[in-house]
Amino acid sequence: MPSALDTPQGAAELAESLLSPLGNRWLHTQAVAARAREVSAAVPADERDLLVAAAWLHDIGYAPGLRDTGFHPIDGARRLEALGAPDRLVRLVAHHSGAVYEAEQRGLLAELVVYEREDSPLLDALICADMTTGPAGQAFDFEQRIDEILVRYVPGSEVHTAISNARPYLRAAVERTQARLVDQPM
Repeated sequence: MPSALDTPQGAAELAESLLSPLGNRWLHTQAVAARAREVSAAVPADERDLLVAAAWLHDIGYAPGLRDTGFHPIDGARRLEALGAPDRLVRLVAHHSGAVYEAEQRGLLAELVVYEREDSPLLDALICADMTTGPAGQAFDFEQRIDEILVRYVPGSEVHTAISNARPYLRAAVERTQARLVDQPM
């Protein structure tokens, strides 16, 4: 039976059911999905709906009922897997925004590597959408977003260290996405 979770509508419905009570997390998610639509020309036409679906679902692991490891990319991927979501969608959620860097800090690499990471325009565009959207849905450029994260988390914390280490990887993904957008015909 095909899943509706890899469609923007199906993904949005699940995300809303899990994240709408979470205030700013829900605002962020809605804005990331809107940003994903804006940058979708950077991916092949047949992957654009999957990009937007992944944007809707990227943070579902923050929902209190889904907490298992306490690391939202893994917890979200596990829920999607349990719901029968397509493997590629599960993997995109698991690896959004340089998750491997934080998994390493948290001692969760073994749990993350069961989800193969793809290096693709699709993952780049998902990273771009997330890394140019603030915690309450604000439009940020990449450096503003990274600086905002580094201010929210104290130096030496898992997130601060992970984002500091991931910064070049994340910047490159955003830049590749922006370059792909420039290369699109008008």
